[in-house]
Amino acid sequence: MRVLVVHAHPVEESFNRALFTTVVETLTAGGHEVRPLDLYAEGFEPALSDAERRRYDDVGGNTGGIEDHVAHIQWAEALVFVYPTWWYGLPAMLKGWLDRVWVPGVAFLLPPDGKGPIQGGLPNIRWVVGVSTYGAPWWWTRWVGDPGRRTILRGLKPLCHHRVRSRWFALYLMDTASEAKRERFLARVRHAFERF
Repeated sequence: MRVLVVHAHPVEESFNRALFTTVVETLTAGGHEVRPLDLYAEGFEPALSDAERRRYDDVGGNTGGIEDHVAHIQWAEALVFVYPTWWYGLPAMLKGWLDRVWVPGVAFLLPPDGKGPIQGGLPNIRWVVGVSTYGAPWWWTRWVGDPGRRTILRGLKPLCHHRVRSRWFALYLMDTASEAKRERFLARVRHAFERF
């Protein structure tokens, strides 16, 4: 399977980086074709510029400067997002990647008459998976509504294959997690991707 693994954490030696490395290495060892995409390491610019916003609805003209990223999501059969949940949602880097890369004519098609729902533009994507760490406990995260998870699993899935499948892996209370707890979570993620 062709898997795009998208990572968004600025600290090289972070536990989140260890999760990203584990996912990439495990999938590669399993025979999958993997493209690791570390947004911070590549210096991705998350802010949508004035010019990009003005040409956002110009299908075909709205991919200038992001062609490589568009090619990644059109190539992938599976998307794996590895990131920390900050303020209950996506880091600005990852949210900016969605803003700039998941554009009309690529990720979705607007109805021609302006009425009705948008149509998904990425039927090639059959899996959407999230691996995230949270500072809050699970019950508080759920009470707040877990906006990051909802964006990934409810917002992106309808733009993919009509039978897209999903998984979510969450480590709560990351800030106070013991090394043993982190290692158990890392092992759980490794085991799941060995069977992917």
